[in-house]
Amino acid sequence: MICSGIFANEFTFPFILKACALQKAYLEGVSVHLHAVKLGFSESHICVQNGLINFYVGCGKIDCAGKVFDFMEFRTLVSWNSMITGYAKMGWWREAFLLFVDVFLHNALLDMYAKCGHLQMAEGVFKRMVEKNVVSWTSMLSAYAKHGFVELAERTFNQMPVKNNFYRMCHSCMIPDETYVSLSACSQLGDLVTGKKMHDYLRDNSVQPTVTLCNSLIDMYAKCGSAEKALDVFLKMPEKNIVSWNTVMNALALHGYGYRAIELFQEMEAGGIWPDAVTFSALLSACCHCGLVEIGRYFFSKMAHMYNIPYDVEHYACMIDILGRGGLLKEALELVGKMEMKPDIVIWGTLLGACRTHRNVSIAKLVLKQLLELEPNAGGLYVLMSNIFCEAQQWDEMKKMRKLMKDHGVRKSDAVSSIEVSGHISDFMVDDNKHEYSNLIYLTLNQMKDHLKSEDDVYGLRCEFLDAAEI
Repeated sequence: MICSGIFANEFTFPFILKACALQKAYLEGVSVHLHAVKLGFSESHICVQNGLINFYVGCGKIDCAGKVFDFMEFRTLVSWNSMITGYAKMGWWREAFLLFVDVFLHNALLDMYAKCGHLQMAEGVFKRMVEKNVVSWTSMLSAYAKHGFVELAERTFNQMPVKNNFYRMCHSCMIPDETYVSLSACSQLGDLVTGKKMHDYLRDNSVQPTVTLCNSLIDMYAKCGSAEKALDVFLKMPEKNIVSWNTVMNALALHGYGYRAIELFQEMEAGGIWPDAVTFSALLSACCHCGLVEIGRYFFSKMAHMYNIPYDVEHYACMIDILGRGGLLKEALELVGKMEMKPDIVIWGTLLGACRTHRNVSIAKLVLKQLLELEPNAGGLYVLMSNIFCEAQQWDEMKKMRKLMKDHGVRKSDAVSSIEVSGHISDFMVDDNKHEYSNLIYLTLNQMKDHLKSEDDVYGLRCEFLDAAEI
């Protein structure tokens, strides 16, 4: 091949090294290694590095394999498995176990602490990890995002070496491992630019993604606000599972395509795919966002009587939201009373929001009593209730609510909004002026408010009341 003037590439070396390992041709394999170094493939291409590890392990040269492993800039699951297998074959059980513990156990601990809300413990494990892979970074980022630490999540995302490595792999025309191409981080922060680059690379290089990766793509596009792209990925999938159907239906529901979500459910039923609890959560969410009260009632009844799926809190919350948006507040309150489990703050909060929409002060007072028993220091509840009194023009009640809030030393927590523009994510809080274009942003916002007031003076007056109530 070389004599014919045909040069090897990064995909040639792993096959040659595999042949050398099978034949225990150590000297020939070393020659191949030197040739890879000469052509610049041994340091920048992970498939060549994994091939070298497998070769040295196959020839019993575990020290050489370890040197290749140690010098790797980033590693895939193949890299770790190869080294653990090598240590095990040599009878070095302690080294094999420590290597296993280093990556897998630490990731498991990190994920556990993150999901349980113990961020300090999770950070401690993360900082002590000698080797961090895509699972480690994604678990930490997800924990920050879930608990509202947007700045920390964004900083972690920008520091992720796996994100930078992905771009380096793209430039070197290398097909990344599916487990490596994590879209979870993009979903958490709404980074559509990076997520789309990953998708484009896979498509441009004719990579056939698995069902799991397609599901991740659907989820990424949905959480980044592109329901159309999520649906496009779904429709082009050669094979789908229940997660695929649930993810795309939920994406369509959240973005106002409720009727399309219901159509997909009908296609799913016709195809003989059995729905689960998540399916009906998506359907009820679709009915909620489109105001389909009767259809929502139908699905709520169908899941229990036809599919024998028990209701959970999320199903009740969706159905109560459907009834609340439809103005059926008494029926929603009756449904709360029929719940098989104790209503939580989400259930009561949903009903209180509906009371504000339909200005039902009497039910709102009942709901507030339940909410304050669950969350006595939730400032948002006091603000919402005072807004309800404000809209009902019950000024004395509004003042009492504000005084009660002050007496208890309760204040509303600051909300954060994030927006992605040209690949950069910006965060904003109330009265925030940190952004470099703050003056222009506030100027535009005031112009929009002036325009709205000129369109409808009554609306403008109502906005002023609400602005005062939100302070």
